[in-house]
Amino acid sequence: MTNNRVKVEIITIGDEILIGQIVDTNSAWMATELNRFGFELAQITSVHDDANHIVESLQLALKRADVVLFTGGIGPTNDDITKQTLTKFFNTKLVFDESVLKNIEHLFSTRPNFVINELTKAQAMVPENCIVIQNLVGTAPVTWFEKDGKIIVSMPGVPYEMKNIMTTEIIPRLQNRFETPELIHRTVQVYGYGESALALKIADWENELPEFISLAYLPSSGIVKLRLSGLLEDKLTLEFSVNQQIDKLSQILGSSIFAYEDIPIEQLVGKLLKLKGLKVATAESCTGGNIAHKFTLIPGSSEFFAGSVVAYSNEIKTNVLHVSEEDLEKYGAVSQAVVEQMAIGARKLLKSDIAVATSGIAGPTGGTSEKPVGTVWISVCLEGVVTSREFQFGALREQNILRATQAALLMVKELI
Repeated sequence: MTNNRVKVEIITIGDEILIGQIVDTNSAWMATELNRFGFELAQITSVHDDANHIVESLQLALKRADVVLFTGGIGPTNDDITKQTLTKFFNTKLVFDESVLKNIEHLFSTRPNFVINELTKAQAMVPENCIVIQNLVGTAPVTWFEKDGKIIVSMPGVPYEMKNIMTTEIIPRLQNRFETPELIHRTVQVYGYGESALALKIADWENELPEFISLAYLPSSGIVKLRLSGLLEDKLTLEFSVNQQIDKLSQILGSSIFAYEDIPIEQLVGKLLKLKGLKVATAESCTGGNIAHKFTLIPGSSEFFAGSVVAYSNEIKTNVLHVSEEDLEKYGAVSQAVVEQMAIGARKLLKSDIAVATSGIAGPTGGTSEKPVGTVWISVCLEGVVTSREFQFGALREQNILRATQAALLMVKELI
């Protein structure tokens, strides 16, 4: 791939990050946005609220990056030292900026309970040799420095403030300053292969990829995402080449590819259900309502999701879903006969077009030689069609629940 990309380093500041009190979501969001516009992330670093640590990280970043983006440490309290540290680093002084104070006054005019005090007013003290960018949703201004052809920007650590300023000011300014190549990411999702088995299956195809297209394997429970990243000056050529490689890949993997976009399975299934005007219901034992949970995370899921029965006990299976007591006794709860009756019962009870049912041994106990931990039966019922499948997932309870959920969703996709 092309190596002349503009390199950006992100430095997040705050003891609260390093002690695990908060999770650094800023870096992930910034990296995603910068990557979308063709910038390359050189490194992401988190440092303490310590002047020496901040300076050391900046000096190292300037050796490998064209742009350094700071977040955090520019609030009004004593532990926020980024502004003072950068002022000293750039051998300048703090000066009062009337425009910053006016911005704060305007901001507070819409918040009757907020009063400008001395600490707030001190936010208008900025390094003399920086470019000040107004923060329209917070009191701390953004400062933009330039040194030896490189750019250093200090932004708030509050996520919504950072996102606003990145979107409206920082990324547009960086685009005006630098030329970046066209960048395309395409994701293909594959089911039924482990990472190494998939790598062997597509080895010849991968070895023949053009030098401007790279491949990454992103495995999760039961699924491997293949991310193709293309980088080229000519957008049309790049799009054609990436699509051509995906066509070749589909010929190799066929139906093992269940999605040609980076989308959660439940959203993919939800889109298909809405498209076909179908409603789904779930009858869950070993997954404990996780399939229903996945559906209800989707805004507007009431359009395609009817409801769920968590039939964990045999009494619920028989009394609510009308599973035969004789079959439960003869075959056990984890069986084809029982899981099919659960799906049929849920479809009738919840008046849905399609129903999916799960029953299994999630573990870590409860397994036998005939039905070890990780054994799961899944059934999907659509009108008069009932399909069932047995799976052997493994020994870890949480992983079994996640993989059973994914398998169930994929079976729904297959049937509709």
